[in-house]
Amino acid sequence: MNKYLDLAKKILDEGKNKSDRTGTGTRSIFGYQMKFSLKEGFPLLTTKKIYYKALIYELLWFIKGDTNIKYLVENKVRIWNEWPFKKFKKSDYYNNETIDEFIEKIVNDNEFARKFGDLGPVYGKQWRNFNGVDQLKNVINEIKNNPNSRRLIISSWNPEEVDSMALPPCHAFMQFYVNDGEISLHLYQRSADVFLGIPFNIASYSLLLAMVAHVTGLVPKEFIHTLGDAHIYNDHIPLIEKQIKRTPKKIPKLWLNPDVTDIENFKYEDIKILDYDFHPSIKGKVSV
Repeated sequence: MNKYLDLAKKILDEGKNKSDRTGTGTRSIFGYQMKFSLKEGFPLLTTKKIYYKALIYELLWFIKGDTNIKYLVENKVRIWNEWPFKKFKKSDYYNNETIDEFIEKIVNDNEFARKFGDLGPVYGKQWRNFNGVDQLKNVINEIKNNPNSRRLIISSWNPEEVDSMALPPCHAFMQFYVNDGEISLHLYQRSADVFLGIPFNIASYSLLLAMVAHVTGLVPKEFIHTLGDAHIYNDHIPLIEKQIKRTPKKIPKLWLNPDVTDIENFKYEDIKILDYDFHPSIKGKVSV
């Protein structure tokens, strides 16, 4: 995963200071691309521990077309909690609850979860119902029946609904490419949080590529990741400086249950990360 460390070093060395929506401030560059071969292993960062359980459950959540955090928090995944909690704190129902108390209500009260746990029409909604179109199903069918198509595209950026989303899509647009029995995936990400988000995104979309390859009978070849505004938040700079001093370890392997033939039938138990060796975790604050 030296490619990720090279990105971090480039931002530290060449990035410009830039203000941002959250008020935290960033060091930023614009326009960067990385390529990861899935033939060499599964590109999960090793210079700090990545909580891959969260990325697996999040991807399954996207595939389900779900937009409510209830499924995630029931599976001990907290990565989306800050956004609905921020909205809840502005409501008349807020009574100085902590975020942990908020999540407990999401888990135990279905009506409360329905009212305050939904993120709006974020990724899963757009993948499975973009103005009435099931993009994921259509793309998989097209890969099977017309693999040479140059229209194997899924867009999460829906201008008609973007203002209704808790967070507009950062990873906004993807295209699959099939040739010689192999399949690759190219993702364009408009906004890239390099310390917290990008390691997660690399692994998540590499997993999606592997799953689509699995159900279409193809070999996963390459994940290509193009970044728009690639940034390190100012409070993450000392953390990433610590991380880039570490030597990457051998990347792990991915196992998918061979009995699964439909992408909608994958469960957490059908996906395993094998031989994952990593340096200790480095925790950073999410800017909301």
